Amino acid sequence: MNRSWYAPRRLLSYLLVAGIALTALFPLAWMAMSGFKSRTEVLRSPFQFFPDVWRVENYRLILADPAFVRAMGITFLGAVLFTVASLVVNSTAAYAFARLEFAGKRLWWIVCITPMFIPAMAILLTSFVVVSKLGMLDTLAVLIVPGVASSAQMFFLRQFYLNMPAAVEEAALIDGATRWQIFLQIFVPQSLGPYVVVGIGSFLAYWNSYVWPVLVVSNPDLTQIMQYLATFRSSRGNDWGMLMAGSTLAALPTIVLVLIFQRYIVNGVRLAGLK
Repeated sequence: MNRSWYAPRRLLSYLLVAGIALTALFPLAWMAMSGFKSRTEVLRSPFQFFPDVWRVENYRLILADPAFVRAMGITFLGAVLFTVASLVVNSTAAYAFARLEFAGKRLWWIVCITPMFIPAMAILLTSFVVVSKLGMLDTLAVLIVPGVASSAQMFFLRQFYLNMPAAVEEAALIDGATRWQIFLQIFVPQSLGPYVVVGIGSFLAYWNSYVWPVLVVSNPDLTQIMQYLATFRSSRGNDWGMLMAGSTLAALPTIVLVLIFQRYIVNGVRLAGLK
């Protein structure tokens, strides 16, 4: 077989991947570099990627701000609680729809996945009215509870559960195992990949949320990190270097999380897509 075309095609593929990676990572790299610049260097024209003088004090000053540290801490706590709650609720619901038979199953499934096709902004006002009537405003619960049940995550996990062999489940039932035992001892250990995908998706959704926290939280002790960054200019002026430093530090937890679990993310998406 003539493979004279193979090397140029492979080189072109590498160049294309490198170009896409560079395009995706450039804004992040520029933000990190801008954290070392003075306020005038960040928006300098013509464009300058590296600072003239590396100023570490931008990072030091933002870390010395109690409001920033508190926002990072409370956001991380909320993201962890939200991730755990999302995994518990959506995995159990997905298992019920995938492996159990009950009255009205098809109808309830349609009801559960319908929100996946409704824009979140369309129900923002009604959601605010509900949490207000329940007395949940200015609490950590209002940031966590309303978004725990996710139709997209239920659908994703249900697809994975449908692919698991029924013979294992049937053998466990014959041996006297309950449905909870089957779920916890068979399905959960086999679902690490999809759980990582769902967990990271939940963590990122909570960490990057802005509109909902602004709407339901006014207590400074519950200020989320995106709220803090959004109000930075009004409270600190045009200190772009310090803002870029804070944005870089705010992005670090999510970047580290994705880097640690990237292999599980790829495997989880691949496995859940098999049918």
